[in-house]
Amino acid sequence: MQFIYRFEAMSTPCEVQLFSDSKAKADMVASKILKEAKRLELKYNYFNSNSFLAKINLRVEQNLDLETVTLIKRAIKYYQNTNGIFDITIATIKDIYKSSKSLEELEQKRKELLDYVGCKHISIKKRKIYFDNHYTKIDLGGFVKEYAVDRATIITKKAGIKSALINFGGDIFALGKRVDGSKFKIGIKDPNKPTKIVKFAEIEDEALTTSASYERYEVIENKKFSHIIAKKRSSRYKSVTVVSNSCVESGVYSTALMIDDNIETSNKLIVFE
Repeated sequence: MQFIYRFEAMSTPCEVQLFSDSKAKADMVASKILKEAKRLELKYNYFNSNSFLAKINLRVEQNLDLETVTLIKRAIKYYQNTNGIFDITIATIKDIYKSSKSLEELEQKRKELLDYVGCKHISIKKRKIYFDNHYTKIDLGGFVKEYAVDRATIITKKAGIKSALINFGGDIFALGKRVDGSKFKIGIKDPNKPTKIVKFAEIEDEALTTSASYERYEVIENKKFSHIIAKKRSSRYKSVTVVSNSCVESGVYSTALMIDDNIETSNKLIVFE
């Protein structure tokens, strides 16, 4: 039987489809997934001044738990693998897109802060994080939601459920196949006509994420700035979908390829220019 659970976490609608003979087991798994998503949301919320991440950025917390050490080290590894394109320290200039009232002000603030962007400004030693300046910030927002999907998948597997579709705002993992033996079929939007599904990806025991520039943005003096922020952009893509073996992997590369389309990856891609 199919059981569907919907909730909101990390500012996005989430849906979990579980295929199980036991409603009690499905309810238990869904409850654990919700609890885990909310835990991660509270812990790593960039905008919540009481979150663990905020305390790190405010320099009031330096000691890291094993989970945070693992996540930051993993992010640094992706920073290296993408030639510095996927960068959690882009948070250093993130806030200026909301605070700037003019393009001139935005450009001035960017010039002041760009030298402090880059994972070279952070290091981890014996479960402590060190910054080499007062300005660099980190944001795991482009990482934690995908990590939450992968955690939800682990929870589902441990419960013995072999077929599920976990979708956190378009960050998706398909566990196994549908009960009829077919793969899960995921629709891909046309970035020029977002209400239209133009391609499909069939996935089994795989993750799929899509990054696009048309849905979330800031407007300054009638100019749109995508929520995907970078030091500079050289990608011709309007939308990138990546299929891989983990949601974190897919999320990293779909974001990075939206910034620089020359990044090399062996993952499966669906792109729109």
